Amino acid sequence: MKKVKGFIVPAIIFCIWWRGSELGLWNAYIIPHPMKVVNAFVILFKKGILFKHVTVSLYRALLGFTISFIFAFLLAISLSFSKNLLELLERILDFMRHIPPMALIPVLILWFGIGEMSKLAVIILATFFPIFLNTLSGIMCCDQKLIEVGKVFGFSKFHIYIKIIFPQAIPSIMVGARLGFGYSWRALIGAEIIAASSGLGYMILDAEQLSRPDIIIVGIFTIGILGSTMDYILFKCTNWFLHWEKQEQRGGENWLS
Repeated sequence: MKKVKGFIVPAIIFCIWWRGSELGLWNAYIIPHPMKVVNAFVILFKKGILFKHVTVSLYRALLGFTISFIFAFLLAISLSFSKNLLELLERILDFMRHIPPMALIPVLILWFGIGEMSKLAVIILATFFPIFLNTLSGIMCCDQKLIEVGKVFGFSKFHIYIKIIFPQAIPSIMVGARLGFGYSWRALIGAEIIAASSGLGYMILDAEQLSRPDIIIVGIFTIGILGSTMDYILFKCTNWFLHWEKQEQRGGENWLS
C-alpha cells in the first residue's frame, strides 16, 4: 500500500497533463502532448541516441563519484587519527565547502578545457564534502565505551578500528554516499549543459536550441528516473550493510557470552 501511495501524485499530474493537452489549455510548444514525448523517446531509443547520452553521463558520474569517495574516505580516516592535522585543515576545508562547484566551472574550463577533466573535477568537488563530513562524523562519534571494551580485551589500534569504529561508522558513510551521488548527478548535468558535446545535459541543451521541448522532457524524465534508481540501489546497499552490522554484533555478543 505504501508503494502504491507514492504513485498517486505522479498519476494525478500525468492525468492533468494529458487532459489539459487534449483540451488545448496551454501552448503545445511549451508543454507538448504526452504522446509526442513518448514518440520522441521511442525515436531516440531506437536510434541509440538516448543510450549513448545515458552511457556517457553514467560513466562520468560513477567515475567522479568513485574517485571522490576514495579521496574523501582516506582523508576522513587520516584526520580521525590526527587532531593536529584536523585543526590544520579545518579552515581551508570549511572555506572550500561553501563554494558551489558550478561557480568554479569557468575556472575549471580555463585550466582543463571542455574535456572530461573539467566535468570530473565538478563531480569530485560536488561529491567530496557530503562523503567526507559524514564519514568523519561517523568515525569521531563512535561510542567510547565500546573502544574501552576493545582495549580491555587487548585489541590493537588496528583491530579497534576494524572491529569497532568502522562498523559503527558504516551508516554515516552510506548516508554520505547517497547524498554525494545525488550531488554528483545534479552537478554533472549542470556541467554538461554548460560545456559538453555529449551526455544528458548536452542533449537537453541541444534540444532547447532546436526548439524540441518533447526531447527536453524526455531528458528530464531520464535524469530523474536514473537518479532515483541509483539512489534506490544505494539505499538497498545501506540496508544490507546495516543488517550485516547487526549480525556481526550478535556474533560478538554470542562470542562474549
